[in-house]
Amino acid sequence: MKKVLSVILLAVLVFSLAACGTQKDESASKATKTKEVLKIGAIPDQNAAELDKGMTAVAKYLSEKTGMKVEFVPSVDYAALVTGFQRGEIHMAWFGGLTSVQAISLVPGAKSFAQRPRDAEFHSVFITQPNSGITKLEDLKGKSFTFGSESSTSGHLMPRYYLTEAGIDANKDLDGKPNFSGSHDTTYKLVESGAFKAGALNEAVWEAAVKDKKVDTNKVKVFYTTPSFYDYNWTINSNVDDVFGKGATKKVEDAILSITTEQKEITDFFQTDKFIETKNSNYEKIQKVAKELNIIK
Repeated sequence: MKKVLSVILLAVLVFSLAACGTQKDESASKATKTKEVLKIGAIPDQNAAELDKGMTAVAKYLSEKTGMKVEFVPSVDYAALVTGFQRGEIHMAWFGGLTSVQAISLVPGAKSFAQRPRDAEFHSVFITQPNSGITKLEDLKGKSFTFGSESSTSGHLMPRYYLTEAGIDANKDLDGKPNFSGSHDTTYKLVESGAFKAGALNEAVWEAAVKDKKVDTNKVKVFYTTPSFYDYNWTINSNVDDVFGKGATKKVEDAILSITTEQKEITDFFQTDKFIETKNSNYEKIQKVAKELNIIK
């Protein structure tokens, strides 16, 4: 009898320990889920320190608004951000029109959901030195020229498109191959210094540089502004609800759309007073132009 009782007690003990282990595993699993970090990114199209400051402010705001842990992850270039998004490592990103189209084509279910009001009618500006003799796009034939990043909508894609419309093949009609500066602020500095006769960049970055006196307008001026096009937007990955739980996507979207001038550090950085809704179909023209220019397949 004693032997039977001992066996029963041993079995109960083993079962209890197994149950505790299962509960601990379940608890650990839940804890891991709540500790997931929502990683946000942005195309590195301007000064790295300013970008880090602005996006870190966004991360802090989202953390407070959603209760999720949010972190800004810098990218070395545009392509790296798109790749991070494709892999699911970046959950939301501030893309340009072209990079958002690239990202959405690679991630089924991803969506562009918010933009600044100005992004529905965005422009690129072409700049040159005042004494260059360049007053229109056609004057760029035979001149040295710099774009921004090769993956930039306002620093390359749309400027190249409007050059083509003006009868200029950027690969054949300039003074050598066009340069790619990597960022909008570098573009205006290169033209200001005389390293290149002309260049094209994001209108908003140019306006901010003039306002903050970061560019000498005695040495560089705008000579052409493009027609409007859709550009920058917030794009959210299709994996957010899977990683952070049902409703997480809407929670993040609502937080971005609720930003006002009370979040001054954010609105100052983005040069806006709010974000408004957008949708993937708004960027169909960007996709069409990118295909025409063989920038995307």
